[in-house]
Formats: sequence, C-alpha cells, structure tokens
Amino acid sequence: MTAVQVLVWIVGPVVLLVCCMLALTSGREPRTAAGLAGVVPLAAGGLALAFHVGVPAPDPALASVMTVLMSVLGVVGGGPATAVVLRLATHRDATPGRNGGILILDQRGDGQRHEVLRGGAAIGHLERIAVVAAILVGRLEIVAAVIAIKGLGRFSELDSAEARERFIIGTLASMLWAGAFAALVALA
Repeated sequence: MTAVQVLVWIVGPVVLLVCCMLALTSGREPRTAAGLAGVVPLAAGGLALAFHVGVPAPDPALASVMTVLMSVLGVVGGGPATAVVLRLATHRDATPGRNGGILILDQRGDGQRHEVLRGGAAIGHLERIAVVAAILVGRLEIVAAVIAIKGLGRFSELDSAEARERFIIGTLASMLWAGAFAALVALA
C-alpha cells in the first residue's frame, strides 16, 4: 500500500469513526467543534471529488467500511450539526422544552407558553436515513416525499414565526448534511 492509500483507506475510516462517536456522544447541546467535526471528512471528500483525486481501495472490504461509515455519519452527524446551525442562526433565542421541543407563546393571547416541535431528534434521524437511502438508490423522489410528509405532519405546529424559522432551518440543515454525505458515497 502506498502512503496515500494508507492515509485514505486506514486513517480515513478512523477519522470517520471518531466523528461518528463525537456525534453520538455530543448530546442535545453539542459544542460547535463536536457538532461540526464531520465537516472535516466531508470537505476532504468534496475536494477529492472536485479535483478528481481517486485513490483506489487496496481491498473491497475497506471500500465497504468507508461507505458504511460515511452513510452512518450522514445520519448521526446531522443531529449535532443541525443543533449547531440552529444555535448560530437563532442566537439561542428559543427556550427548550422538557420533551425536546421549544416553548412558544400561545397564539390565543393568554400569555401561556406551550411546547412545539417535540420529537425533532427522532424525526431528524428518520429523515436523514430516508435521504441517504434515497440518494444511494438513486430515487430522489423519495426526498420530495419526506419533505412533504414532514411539512404536513408539522403543519399545525407552525403557526408562530419562531416555530416556522426553526422548522425550515433545521430541516434544510439536516437534509443538506445527509445529502452531502450520500452524494459523496454515490459519486465516489
């Protein structure tokens, strides 16, 4: 094996595994570094594709390991990355609820707060699994169906500007993350 092959096919999976572990252990309020650690392999893969740098796998098993780890990072890394993007975009304006949602003022004008967008982490994982799978099997219409289902399912909770903003930013960040990793796998 050449030095470049060792770097890509041995060090690469180790970096991906570390990024997956950081994503899985980062919790609901990840630090920016932990939440965006997956940007490193994403950028490296993107640059390799952009400059047509191909490093053949010395063993098909290593290529399979890389494919699985990239796909897993596309799913589990999206949660922390989305949390960081939401935190940066909303400047920590949202008050977190007990069930993973956000507290917003009731639209009836009684001054009460209620929790909306509960279950976002679970929905995000399912959404990213669907996006990664859809791209890998080449069925992009599945992504459109996921967007439609998610929008319809959350429609009743989107009556406040705060909820709409978080929904749009979170959905786009999550899907872009999953799509970028799946595209790297599909194009490599």
